[in-house]
Amino acid sequence: MSHIFLPDILVRVAKLPKREFEVSGETLSAALEHLCKEQKGLEKHLYHDNGIFKDHFLLTVDGELAQLDHSLDPASKVDIMLATSGGVADCSEQLSKNDIERYSRHITLPGVGRKGQHRLKASRTLIIGTGGLGSPVSLYLAAAGVGTLGLVDFDIVESSNLQRQIAHGISTLGLSKVESAKARLKDINPALNVETHNYALTTENALALICDYDVVIDGSDNFMTRYLVNDACVMLGKPLVYGAIHQFEGQASVFNHNSGPCYRCLFPKSPPPELAPNCSAGGVIGVLPGLIGMVQATEAVKLILGMGDSLSGRMLRYDALKMKFSEVRFSKRKDCAVCSETPAITELLAENAVCSTSGHSAPSFDPSVYISPKEFKELLECKDRKEAQVIDVREPGEIEICALPESIHIPLGDLEERYPELSIDSSHYVVCLGGSRAAQAVQFLQNKGFKKVYVVEGGLRRWAKEIEPSMPMY
Repeated sequence: MSHIFLPDILVRVAKLPKREFEVSGETLSAALEHLCKEQKGLEKHLYHDNGIFKDHFLLTVDGELAQLDHSLDPASKVDIMLATSGGVADCSEQLSKNDIERYSRHITLPGVGRKGQHRLKASRTLIIGTGGLGSPVSLYLAAAGVGTLGLVDFDIVESSNLQRQIAHGISTLGLSKVESAKARLKDINPALNVETHNYALTTENALALICDYDVVIDGSDNFMTRYLVNDACVMLGKPLVYGAIHQFEGQASVFNHNSGPCYRCLFPKSPPPELAPNCSAGGVIGVLPGLIGMVQATEAVKLILGMGDSLSGRMLRYDALKMKFSEVRFSKRKDCAVCSETPAITELLAENAVCSTSGHSAPSFDPSVYISPKEFKELLECKDRKEAQVIDVREPGEIEICALPESIHIPLGDLEERYPELSIDSSHYVVCLGGSRAAQAVQFLQNKGFKKVYVVEGGLRRWAKEIEPSMPMY
């Protein structure tokens, strides 16, 4: 069975139940005939009275333009596209009485009107991540009347999310974030079409997913995803609305818009892991993603409406403690690895997904270097462990939440300065939240001549899950 995808406007006009169908047929023509027999209201929109296919539609098979006699196989992906997308002649018929009343504050804005509101209704926006940034972005775009929102996230709702991720609540704890957000968005706007993608974005699926949307909004929290989303948007010619937050500071910009610079033009390489803690390690004030997310939502609406000056070529910076905004201007790099005239990156590969200044990679050790939480617990309870020291390499704020008794606190960033405090003859068991920073610390200490250093496998998260369920987690 081949898959046929229809444009949203055609789905609405033909009153179809969905936009994707599975159909049989050895040729494109046969598949379309099969579809029209199943969906009675579709034929008059695709064919003239004399049976000729209407030429204002384009047909593609697996991303390539195709004619009606094109042969199909069971894995074929067929897209029916409007050949004249982007123009709207008379939008009055596309907005219902309820639409006009609901969005009256938009419609009365100079330069927006019914035509602009219809652009919002017909648009498709993809949001990468439904956490701190994705929450306010999705809520405001749903309320603004964006017709289709795609949500990408593979995580579930946890209590530590609720301090800032306002799309979720107590009632959705344990649910997938995309389904939790969908329920909240449909409550705001029942007419909204929400497409959920409950999986991680990868080099294998990024292009196929992003190509189906008009605007992409990055609400991710790691550099690998940011570079991956940027590269896919450049390759597909999609504008990307960027946002990032940490502690009390935020950033926002627009990439790949009207031949403007991309994310790699601004940040050719990512910082090393020790300089790039996530929200779990570095913390974030709960209101910060709300402000940056609203900036992202504003830029997305402007892009859809084709109004105003976007943040393309400008990075907006916000300092919450000083309540101060500033701006950094930047241009396309002639040597940009992905958007220059001679790009070094022409396809999505795992090795291109992140580009670190340090060349740092996750250390790999002999299995004997790792100790499981169960074994570690037995060690801690052993009366004769005088030489064993527990080193916690998390940040000071993390210690406020939870810590193992009698552990020595040395943040990973301070280890180079403070490692002489440790006895080289003792056994050292290094712990962090998830294990990655502990592994970096063990590698550093091994390089300094320490022989008996071990990683507590899985960090405090695994410890809390297997040994101490009452330990607060974040």
